[in-house]
Amino acid sequence: MVIVLCYLWIGLNEVAAITAVALNKTAMVAVSIREGVQALDPKLRDMARVFRMSRGAQLRHVIVPQLWPYIASSIRNGLAIIWKIVLVVEFLGRSNGIGFQIHLYFQLFETGYVLAYALSFVAFMLLLEFTLLRMMEERATRWRQSAPG
Repeated sequence: MVIVLCYLWIGLNEVAAITAVALNKTAMVAVSIREGVQALDPKLRDMARVFRMSRGAQLRHVIVPQLWPYIASSIRNGLAIIWKIVLVVEFLGRSNGIGFQIHLYFQLFETGYVLAYALSFVAFMLLLEFTLLRMMEERATRWRQSAPG
């Protein structure tokens, strides 16, 4: 619905497409991060104050490690949903892109092309997951490997 309204209000252009995607995902990401902020351990915050950690050090060493599961969940869910929305946006109002191509070949009953585009899209998303997201996760949770116990 948001996609159609953006196209009606803004026009069939990139701005409408990007706005529709952003509006569709912003609420879910905000709710997830809010839940993470509410779950922050106040004792760790107090410890950081006692040790007079700078705001940057608190963010890096206390807050982000606690928020990481919520951030990672938001990123993964966001990417999964955003790319589906992008395909629908391209399907509805663009004359290029993978969503447009899948729709075009679907209308022509070209199953092979539809599968080729869909599987290449899935392969790209898996590559993104296993490279960029995994690297970010390993960096954010590196402290667990060096923790005693």
